Amino acid sequence: MSRAPHPPDDSAGAAKQRLDKYLWFARMARTRAAAASLVTGRHVRLNGRKIDQPSRAVVIGDVLTVSLSRDVRVLRVLAFAERRGPYEDARQLYEDLSERPAGPDDDQE
Repeated sequence: MSRAPHPPDDSAGAAKQRLDKYLWFARMARTRAAAASLVTGRHVRLNGRKIDQPSRAVVIGDVLTVSLSRDVRVLRVLAFAERRGPYEDARQLYEDLSERPAGPDDDQE
């Protein structure tokens, strides 16, 4: 039984979550310690700025640029989770801005 990600609760003010926890829940790292290492190693940008504090809060709408070993992912935060779930649930936490469908105009200059 999986829990769906939850959108921010407007009555409680702006919802936020620790950056390392969010990266782990979104399955950008295998462990929370690895997620924290990504941040402290300055492999993560938050809205274009390099971040080195895993405790930094992210809010809905923030854009994260994550430099992984073989890929760079650009993600817009859409929701938060209460626990780490399967890939299908994690995929609902963000919009992958680095994925761009190929179109007929891509070959033209």
